[in-house]
Amino acid sequence: MPEIFTLVVITVIVALIFDFGNGLNDAANAIATVVATRALPLWGAVLLAAVGNFAGVFIFGVAVATTVAKGLVDPSIVNVYVILGGLTGAILWVYFATYYGIPVSASHSLIGGFVGAALVAAGLSSLKLMGISKVLIFIIVAPLLGMIGGFLFFAVIMWMFRKTKPQKVNKWFRKLQLITASTYSITHGANDAQKTMGLIAILLFSSGHLKGEFFIPYWVVITSYTVIALGTLAGGWRVIKTIGIKLTKIRPVHGFCASGAGSVVLAFTSIAGIPVSTTHVMAGSIMGVGSVRRFSAVRWKLARGMVWAWILTIPAAAIVSGASYFVISLVI
Repeated sequence: MPEIFTLVVITVIVALIFDFGNGLNDAANAIATVVATRALPLWGAVLLAAVGNFAGVFIFGVAVATTVAKGLVDPSIVNVYVILGGLTGAILWVYFATYYGIPVSASHSLIGGFVGAALVAAGLSSLKLMGISKVLIFIIVAPLLGMIGGFLFFAVIMWMFRKTKPQKVNKWFRKLQLITASTYSITHGANDAQKTMGLIAILLFSSGHLKGEFFIPYWVVITSYTVIALGTLAGGWRVIKTIGIKLTKIRPVHGFCASGAGSVVLAFTSIAGIPVSTTHVMAGSIMGVGSVRRFSAVRWKLARGMVWAWILTIPAAAIVSGASYFVISLVI
């Protein structure tokens, strides 16, 4: 039907608007340490992040996108209204948080929105509780893994270079940081940038525009990564400032360790198909690195505020999305 096709097109556009907001907020953490330490200018860091994101999907596959599309909500109840309602709640939360420089998880905003709309549309039985429980568990586990990894990584580096002057260490790691920043961008693409792809794909299948075995069309991959890179270029600086500057003082060696630890965590979760928050992982890694110097080096008051934002993200997006679905289903 022509009206359904039009609604699908509108929903794809709305999904890309969310993807742009993801670039404004969530994707900014992929380059936060590189920009904060001035290893690269903003435009160079964005280019690095964009290339890494594209590479991520080809290296690690689309396991995370598949989980978002099929592992959280029963695909049989998904329709264009559910997805449009879910996206509305996610967008409102992400753009609100970005405006105030709050590094929330765009990934969890999208997941919360999708789940909230499905819950209102078809009830609790429509939710895949096993998949949702993994997401909820990794709200705690992902930043802890990042923190532990960052702490251990930096502790080892400090011991290895304990007899070297700090100026030399930072000079060397200003260049070496580009290696771990690249690997972080690749693993970021393998996890974070796939959420929108998964939602667009399930929209196309549920509306009958794609048939057969589930897959992610190539044009969806290219479009999603292009838009997320444009979002990062347009306004990622506020979140970069919160994570890379305000949370703790970052030098090149710190950026190297934080990005390296984050890369390991994201590689593991991407292979396992677990959609985690890259914001959580990077913030945890930076906290771990800062704690090695001294516990007070981390601004824990700011960190507590970030954690509360993380906890509230899924329920906040779910509530707004549930209400959005109800209104949309009545009006359209």
